[in-house]
Amino acid sequence: MVLVASVAMLVASCSSSASSSKHLVVYSGQHPQTSAALVAAFERATGISVTVRSSDEAVLANQIKIEGSRSPADVFYAENSAPIESVASRGLLTTLPASILSRVPARVSSPKGYWVGVTARFSVMAYSTTHLKPSQLPSSVLELADPKWKGKIGIAPAETDFQPIVASVAKRYGTTRALHWLEGLKANAGSHIYPSNEELLAAIDRGGVDLGVINQYYWYRQAQQVGVRSMHSALATFAPGDPGFIESISGAGVLTASHDKAAAERFVAFLVSPQGQAIIARSSSFEYPLAAGISTPTGEPALSTLRPSPFTVAELGDGAIALALLQQAQLL
Repeated sequence: MVLVASVAMLVASCSSSASSSKHLVVYSGQHPQTSAALVAAFERATGISVTVRSSDEAVLANQIKIEGSRSPADVFYAENSAPIESVASRGLLTTLPASILSRVPARVSSPKGYWVGVTARFSVMAYSTTHLKPSQLPSSVLELADPKWKGKIGIAPAETDFQPIVASVAKRYGTTRALHWLEGLKANAGSHIYPSNEELLAAIDRGGVDLGVINQYYWYRQAQQVGVRSMHSALATFAPGDPGFIESISGAGVLTASHDKAAAERFVAFLVSPQGQAIIARSSSFEYPLAAGISTPTGEPALSTLRPSPFTVAELGDGAIALALLQQAQLL
């Protein structure tokens, strides 16, 4: 079900009566708090009102495909590149102007210009500091399918964050080996299969499972809420370039069904503007802004120091291969 959240319309000093009469609908799979802060700032700056429909990004992507040319949405703002790329592949997004695409590196946006990268997150190991030492951690995500990890790992395969990792392994080693790897993960996880990364991290933190692969921001959000000293887990990365160490990109694009593409483009442009990117950097989402000159979220390693897999969003694709493999492994 698509949840409808009406964003407060705190419009001050509208630039003109024309702009104040404009209205956009944004389908957002991103964090509600950060999305609300971005929308409120956009409304104040432009006088354009915005309604946000928040839900899981896969649900929203499917909704857009069903609605087609009748979609009420103007903008799709996804948490990962695969769902928005799948929408783009159906011809449901317009091409963005170079003035928007040029604000972030080309590698983090649609190779055909249908959507722009807004933030980055990285897949990392979260491990129990009670049960494991850094020297005991694997260097590759493939090692987690080794029987020595049986009963010690947890996974959250239904999370859309997990799909780019599967796609990365398949891209590097082929679908046959990727399927065997997933089967190994499933066997090693046993009953430690969780519906979300939040629950996986909570299990690691309380010592119920030794290790799991999550995006880094889950740990920082939890640490902000309870305090680092109260955490019984830590983060580590796989070896540089490992297919389990990936950069996941959130992106935004304008729907071909949009009733006001110019206003929709203004919203997408705002997301990658200095003001929008600064809001993201200061938010509790702990995602990395992608535009140059914006500081790293507090406490996190600098983006330039990270060495993930070199696969681009184009190479990771639209998620179809990952979904098929997860279904074959009976993890979905």
